[in-house]
Amino acid sequence: MTANKKPKYSRILLKLSGEALGGESGVSISPEAVHSMAEQIREVRELEVQVVVVVGGGNIFRGLPGSERGIERATGDYMGMLATIINALALQDALEKIGVPTRVQSAIAMSQIAEPFIRRRAVRHLEKGRVVIFGGGTGNPYFSTDTAAALRANEIGAEVILKATKVDGIYDSDPKKNPRASRFSRISYLEALQRQLKVMDSTAFSLCMDNKMPIIVFDLFKPHNLRRVMVGEKVGTLVTG
Repeated sequence: MTANKKPKYSRILLKLSGEALGGESGVSISPEAVHSMAEQIREVRELEVQVVVVVGGGNIFRGLPGSERGIERATGDYMGMLATIINALALQDALEKIGVPTRVQSAIAMSQIAEPFIRRRAVRHLEKGRVVIFGGGTGNPYFSTDTAAALRANEIGAEVILKATKVDGIYDSDPKKNPRASRFSRISYLEALQRQLKVMDSTAFSLCMDNKMPIIVFDLFKPHNLRRVMVGEKVGTLVTG
């Protein structure tokens, strides 16, 4: 553990995939996986870091594969957005059970279970020490939750996007298939594009590049890794200008 170190960032956006909430199988919701994520978020909040989270929905439903099996694309994407709300509520429940105050904001109106996304209100929640979880993607079909993460990070003035994965950074080839794959500690936006390294989908990545929003890709499944990123340890891969 890294004790008594000041955080490198004061406001972050954590991007969680739906599969991460599914644990080892990546399907449905694993209470153990969600609890582990909540504990890591609590660790960085105790450093007085303001945390917003964007969650995916791939553990429940993905719009694009659904459209390939006959569901109309826009309808499939809306179904995927609703899946992210389920995940947001699961994460909220886990956080509040360990004493972390939260608010869920949804890009799709559903006033009985979540606030609407209002930028100024989200920022106010952060200033009051609450973790804000954004569900519902961007509220529009044809956009991924990666794009929602890039959009919200810029809107609320986050200093960095932390993209949580099951791999400890970005490699020059698939480390599961190539044992000699080399990990980048740092890479530029342009080199990532030229090498066709799928850091995020192209829309999300372009938004980050145009607005000089740094991205750190790291393994959330290693204990305390989120805190280690916060205090400036060399964890994962930094994508920047």
